[in-house]
Amino acid sequence: MEFNTNIFEQYDKKWALLTAGDKDKFNTMTISWGGLGTLWNKPVATVYVRTSRYTNEFMKDNDYFTVSFYPEEYKKTLGVLGSKSGRDMDKVHESGLTPKEVENGITFAEAEVTLVCRKLICQRLEPENMIPEIAKQFYENEAQHDMYIGEVVGIF
Repeated sequence: MEFNTNIFEQYDKKWALLTAGDKDKFNTMTISWGGLGTLWNKPVATVYVRTSRYTNEFMKDNDYFTVSFYPEEYKKTLGVLGSKSGRDMDKVHESGLTPKEVENGITFAEAEVTLVCRKLICQRLEPENMIPEIAKQFYENEAQHDMYIGEVVGIF
């Protein structure tokens, strides 16, 4: 497996779709926070999902998730997928993206790269464990994030 990228820009500048579930029922959301690295001698991807997000239910209920990256031309589409909820509408259909089943997950045909991840841990980010300015800025009036770390088991 090989994936060469600028890890400090991959999530923040390019954004990604986080998808969990199976071909019969899945949800996806745009993410711009995350990380790539090594943990417990495994290649890992880290993602953060607010507890209020519909995708969080799918993340909790499934052992695998995908993180997929797209060409710049899909930035507007990713913006919509990050601002609408799958609870309220079929946002995947509305996006025009083409769902694609891969081993242990769902991605989209338009993706440049998809990481398939096996969930290793889910940990709630508790504001009382943060420096005060971060807790205030991101959590004073917002739901907390769950941090998911997944072993990268496939790259497509």
